[in-house]
Amino acid sequence: MNQPLFLEPIFQERIWGGTTLRDQFGYEIPSNHTGECWAISAHPNGPSIVKSGEYKGYTLIELWNQHPELFGNPSSKVFPLLIKILDANDDLSVQVHPNDEYAYVHENGELGKTECWYIIDCKEDAELIFGHNAQTKEEFISKIEKGEWDELLRRIPVKPGDFFYVPSGTIHALCEGTLVLETQQSSDTTYRVYDYDRTDQSGEKRELHLEKAIEVTTVPNQNAELHVEKTEIPGADITTYVQADYFTVYKWDIKGNASFKQNQPYQLASVIEGQGTLTVNGENYPLNKGDHFILPAGVDELTIEGQLRLIVSHT
Repeated sequence: MNQPLFLEPIFQERIWGGTTLRDQFGYEIPSNHTGECWAISAHPNGPSIVKSGEYKGYTLIELWNQHPELFGNPSSKVFPLLIKILDANDDLSVQVHPNDEYAYVHENGELGKTECWYIIDCKEDAELIFGHNAQTKEEFISKIEKGEWDELLRRIPVKPGDFFYVPSGTIHALCEGTLVLETQQSSDTTYRVYDYDRTDQSGEKRELHLEKAIEVTTVPNQNAELHVEKTEIPGADITTYVQADYFTVYKWDIKGNASFKQNQPYQLASVIEGQGTLTVNGENYPLNKGDHFILPAGVDELTIEGQLRLIVSHT
């Protein structure tokens, strides 16, 4: 197939969500507490649906299972990535994710969760929690038991355009006033460590998962080193943020007319700023902020024209 697959996002309501997904992207969100846009998803908790073309109405799960040729006939049983946009209108819980081996055993065969964040926008004094200060498991447990969160957790100021790579085992939390594009393994497994003693609508505190969190957290903390590479091609600046085990993630800043050869079985793309036109096999497709699409295995070459920014990824 030599056409892009445009996808209809799925929205998830969250205690910490807001309205930024509507305000910035024009999405029809279900409520004023919409926290997550699952933009490219084949996870059973919210699979994307193809908007148009030959496979209109298919979920991404159905496509992966019934038409593996679109993805270069991969060996993986499940679509490996999940692309989200997160509106942290309030602080997210402090959490940690397991690796593949732990999740497979303890979460009914679910994948682990390594992820990364591109900060699309944030308030002026925004920050996030990224890592911890404990040197031993004993110190880690002690600070949790005593509630010494300020001493335990590392807070980092953020600005639009920042990028963070968050391997499984990393303590982390997005904080109030950040809008983030997240590229992650296709997993919905999260272990909450601390939730600011918040209560839900019925006055209940959300469940913590301390035993599992303590087991999977990397101690002492290890921040992965990023080797960001920038290259210029005619009509575009390309930033390569991470080339890791589960995904490679780029930013494409299109400034005019840029041509690309597809050297991967398939690629995932999200338009986070601007507008333009995608041309594949002589066909033109309008691109607008908030569009998400897959370039399947049949697409050998493509051209993008306009002034726009995309986050692009592949396995």
